[in-house]
Amino acid sequence: MFNKITIAFLLLNALLVTAQKGSEQMPIFPNCAKLQAKELENCFNTEVQNFVYNNFQVPTKLKDNNYKGNVIVLFEVDDKGTFKVQYVDANDEDLVKESKRVFAAMPKVSPPTYNGKPTYAKYTIKIAIPLQSAAEIQAEKEKEIEASKPTTIYSLKDKNKELTEFDSIVYKKFNNPQFQSHLSIPLSHSFYAQFDPAMNQVGSNNHTASKPYTYAEVSKYYNLEAENQKLMKNKTSWWGKKLWNENTVAIQGDDYWFTMNPIFDLQMGKSDPSVADYTYVNTRGIQVRGGLGSQLNFTTTIFESQGRFADYFNNYAVSIKPSGGNPAIIPGIGIAKEFKSDAFDFPMAEANLTFAPNKFIDLQLGYGRNFLGDGFRSLFLTDGVSPIPYFKINTTFWKIKYTNNYMWMKDVRNDATIDGTYATKFVANHYLSWNVTKRFNLGFFESVVWSKQNDRGFDMSFVNPIIFYRAVEFASSSRSGNALLGLTTKYKWNNQINFYGQFLIDEFSFNEVKDANKSWKNKFAYQIGAKYFNAFNIENLLVQVEYNHIRPYVYSHSNALTNYGNSNQSLGHQWGGNAKELIAIARYHKGRYFADAKLTMGVRGFDFDATKNYGGNIYLSYNDNRPFDNGVTVGQGNKTNIFIADLQAGYLINPATNLKAFGSIIYRNFSPTVETDALKKQSTTWFSLGLRCDIFNWYFDY
Repeated sequence: MFNKITIAFLLLNALLVTAQKGSEQMPIFPNCAKLQAKELENCFNTEVQNFVYNNFQVPTKLKDNNYKGNVIVLFEVDDKGTFKVQYVDANDEDLVKESKRVFAAMPKVSPPTYNGKPTYAKYTIKIAIPLQSAAEIQAEKEKEIEASKPTTIYSLKDKNKELTEFDSIVYKKFNNPQFQSHLSIPLSHSFYAQFDPAMNQVGSNNHTASKPYTYAEVSKYYNLEAENQKLMKNKTSWWGKKLWNENTVAIQGDDYWFTMNPIFDLQMGKSDPSVADYTYVNTRGIQVRGGLGSQLNFTTTIFESQGRFADYFNNYAVSIKPSGGNPAIIPGIGIAKEFKSDAFDFPMAEANLTFAPNKFIDLQLGYGRNFLGDGFRSLFLTDGVSPIPYFKINTTFWKIKYTNNYMWMKDVRNDATIDGTYATKFVANHYLSWNVTKRFNLGFFESVVWSKQNDRGFDMSFVNPIIFYRAVEFASSSRSGNALLGLTTKYKWNNQINFYGQFLIDEFSFNEVKDANKSWKNKFAYQIGAKYFNAFNIENLLVQVEYNHIRPYVYSHSNALTNYGNSNQSLGHQWGGNAKELIAIARYHKGRYFADAKLTMGVRGFDFDATKNYGGNIYLSYNDNRPFDNGVTVGQGNKTNIFIADLQAGYLINPATNLKAFGSIIYRNFSPTVETDALKKQSTTWFSLGLRCDIFNWYFDY
C-alpha cells in the first residue's frame, strides 16, 4: 500500500516529456540537434525508448516464466545533461536494479534550458515487458487511437479488454502557469510592495485600487516568472527542491493545472505585560490552486489554528465577542472558541472561483476579503475584517475599470440574535476607476447596506450594476438602507513618487457645513498619502506616509443593524469612527531577505460608559445617547493617544508558498484621558519569532 501511495505521489510531481513552450528547451541528443518544438520532443522520446530497448536485459528468471508487466521509471536530466533515476516502480527488485543500470549508462546529452540557461527537468517512462522499440510503441498508439474513435463501440463480451483512456493521460512539465492566470494573488502588503513600483509607472493604463490583483493584471507590468526564477536555489534532490523552490504537488496536463501545498503559521513570542508566560500561533492548513483552460481558475485555503496573543489584542478580541457563548472574535479571522483555559481556537477558510469569459470581464465567487484603495488603510473596504461570502464583477475597458461587489454578512451582537441565529444583512458596492490622464486617476465609490428585516431578503433593486444606490434607497424608503458615497484620487508625480487620497461621505448636510458649527450630521472621512518607490535611489526600498481622519458616527446608522460592519468589525477603517492616525511605513527586500517597519500615531475617542455615545462605536445607533449635536470633533469623549511601532525582518524560504522565517517586535503605548474598566493605560512590548506562509495580512494595530 505504501509503495502505491509513494508512486502515485511521485507520478503527480513527475514532469513528462512535452513540446517546447516559450523559452523552455528540451534535452537534446546528437541525432536531434537540428529539430525544434514537437519534432524535438518526439526525437527525445524515441532516443530514450530505443536506448532502453537495446540495452535493457530482462532477468532470466522472469524471461523463463514469460513475465509480462510494466516498469515505471521517474528520472531527471540535470543541468549537466546527465540522466539520474529518482524512483523505480517494479514488481521485482532485479527489474529495479536493471533500470538503474540502464539509465546510468545513458549517454550525456545537451541539458534542458530555461531562458537559454541550463536547468534540470523531470520525466517518466513506462517500460513494457516484453520490451518494445519506439516504432512498435508508435504503431500500438496509432492502433489505439483508431480504436478509440467515436464510431467504435467497445464490446463488453471481451472481458479481458482494457480501455486506454486512463493510461493515455499526459502530464506536462510544470511551467508555473499561475503567473499568467486570472487567479488572485494573495493579499500581502509585504509581497505587493515588490511589484507596486511597476504597477504605478507613469503612462500605464492599469487600476491599482481594486485588490487583490490577479496574476494576469500584474504580469503585464512586472515579470513575476522571471523574478521567481531569480530566487531559485540550485537544489538537485527532491526534498531540496520542494523545501526551497517548488510547490509540494504540481500537476500540469492538457490545458489544466493545479498545485497543493501545506500552509503554516507558527509563532512563539513573549509580551510584557502579560498574564501568560508566552504568546503563540499554531496554524496548520492546506491550499489548493488551479486552472481549467484559460478562463477558469480556483483556489481554496483551509486553516486550523490555536493561539494566544499579547494581552491588549486578547482583550480587544474578547470585547467584540459574538452572541452565543463563544469567548471572542479574532479580528480579520472570525469567531473563536475557547482553547484550554487561556487561548483561542480559530479555524478559517477562504475560497475563490474566477471565470474570465473575455478580456474585458472577470466574474468571481468567493469567501474571503477584498480591499479598495492605494493606501495601507482603506476607508471604503478593508481586508482587516473576517472573511465574507461575495460575488464580484470586474469590467475593464478603455481607461475604465468598474468593480461591483455583492456581499452577505452577519450581525453577531446579542441584540441582533434571535433563537440562536445571527441577523443577516447585505452590502452592494460599486467602484469606478478612471484614468483621466497618464498621471491622474479618479475613482467613484458608492455602497448600500440593507438588512433581511421584513422578509426583504436580497433586494434585487440593488443588483443593477449601473444604478445610483442613493436614488434607489430613497425610492424604497428613506430608512431602508445605509448608503455611503466616496471619491478616490491618485497622481503619479513621476515613476518614484505617487500621491493618493480617499474621501468618504456617510451623511452630509450642506447647511450644517455652511454654518460651520461642526454638526454631527457631517459624517465624513478622508485619507491622504504618498508612496516613494526606490526611495533615496535605493533599489527595492518603499517609503509610505499616510494620514486618515474619520469623524464621529462615520460607519454607524440610525438602525445599528445596517451599520457598515460585519461580525462586530468595521468594513472600512478598522478603528471605526471618531479617530485619526498618521502612519509611516518602510519596506525593503533584496533577494530572499526582507524587512518592514511601521509607525502609527493616532487619536481615538471612546465612550466613558454606556450612557453616552461619542461616535466611536459603530454598533450603536447614532440617534441613541448622542451628547450633543454641534461642536463635534474627532477625539471627543475619552480621548486616547495611541503609538505603535512595528518592526519585522526575515528570510523567504519558499517563493511558491511565500513561506517566511521572521522575527518581529511591536511596541504599543495606549493612553486614555480617563481610565475605565474597559480602558487602561498600558505600554506593551511584544516580541515574536515565527515560520509563516504570508498569504494574508495580520493587523495587530488596535
